[in-house]
Amino acid sequence: MLKKIIPAIVIFLFPVCCAAQSEDSTMIRKIADEVLTNGRAYENLRFLCKKIGPRLSGSPQAQKAVEAAARMLKEAGADTVYLQACMVPHWVRGTKEKGFVKVAGKPTYPLHLCSLGNSEGTGKKGINAGVIEVRSFEELDQLGTAVIKGKIVFFNFKMNPTYVHTFRAYSESGISRWAGPSKAASYGAIGAMIRSLASNEDDFPHTGVMTYNDSFPKIPAVAISTNDAEWLSKQLKLKMRVTASFTNTSTMLADTVSYNVVGEISGKEFPKEIITVGGHLDSWDLAEGAQDDGAGVMQSIEVLRAIKAVGIQPKRTVRAVMFMNEENGGRGGEKYLELAEKNKETHLFALESDEGGFTPRGFGLEMNEPQLSKVLHWKKLFYPYDVYDLSAGGSGSDVGPLKKIGAALAGLNPDSQRYFDVHHASTDVFENVSKRELHLGALNMAALVYLIDKYGL
Repeated sequence: MLKKIIPAIVIFLFPVCCAAQSEDSTMIRKIADEVLTNGRAYENLRFLCKKIGPRLSGSPQAQKAVEAAARMLKEAGADTVYLQACMVPHWVRGTKEKGFVKVAGKPTYPLHLCSLGNSEGTGKKGINAGVIEVRSFEELDQLGTAVIKGKIVFFNFKMNPTYVHTFRAYSESGISRWAGPSKAASYGAIGAMIRSLASNEDDFPHTGVMTYNDSFPKIPAVAISTNDAEWLSKQLKLKMRVTASFTNTSTMLADTVSYNVVGEISGKEFPKEIITVGGHLDSWDLAEGAQDDGAGVMQSIEVLRAIKAVGIQPKRTVRAVMFMNEENGGRGGEKYLELAEKNKETHLFALESDEGGFTPRGFGLEMNEPQLSKVLHWKKLFYPYDVYDLSAGGSGSDVGPLKKIGAALAGLNPDSQRYFDVHHASTDVFENVSKRELHLGALNMAALVYLIDKYGL
């Protein structure tokens, strides 16, 4: 008897499922047409980049960005816009860094370099010492104090070009920047030079956060361009005396107050269930922070605008959050979790865009198996927009803490091939963002939010 009932149920449900898919396809098409025709993300990004510019946590520009984001959320149609205060690090780069390399018998070679985020400075006199190259921490350990003491360690951790997904290479090589300086200091080094975490060879140094281990001296640390790293490595192979000098005056000031910026549309059926979509408002100070992460911020605001524009009244509360201090502290994401716990909020789902505004390829889904299975059921609805890769993966550093309170997470995954050309470098400017690609990302984010709001997880 059971064998007869099951096919009957399938036959009965099949047209119902098809009708729902057709209805969803129509609504997503409506969202897509709205964003591609009337989207505001690109013009909002232009304002953020050209009228405000770099937005390092604690800076006056970061505060201007807070005010601008609140205005944009109101213009997008958010029912409520408010700020979440949080204390953030206030690191200052200081005067422009200078550095050079001297190889015995050759002209002085000027370096393209910049301080790593949170690095201590050398003082005005700078430092000068012999250079030791390492390509792994194992190699550093093998050399030990006898070789490293009193030297400048050159971490030449090249991003692996064989990885098609460049974030994999970044994660693998990034340990040189995050932990390298303190690792070198543990063996008596007086400074660190890091090969920029960049996919291609060029003259632009890439900054980024580094973290000191308080058990060792806080030595100054800089990034050098990939072209300079290639040149320096070749000189060191000649077995001639090589010395490097650099000066940086960066310093860490006392923590200061800043803000997450939140805009939301209240849910009509389950207002206490929250769907969050966001990016980080702060950026490094070398450029405009267009791809990292002005793009994600403006896409998140566009999600709210599109929902309002096409007449969707969400069942659940949809929040767009502009997180502060992702780059050199993560305080905004921590504060968001803290307040969610304090207010006993129910966070159903959180989506982050922090991999640039390039052509969207898919979503990394960080959720349990039943939830993942449900989202994958919607996969074909994204095919018309050239998004094919919905699979288990990472989400984002700002929404990541929400996993503690049971939220399902996701991250927008754009094409990553050009991202590390500009990441944390002076080339991360508005002109390197495509309006078309930016808006394609926004519409796919809005589509995923629409589906999760409608069906839940």
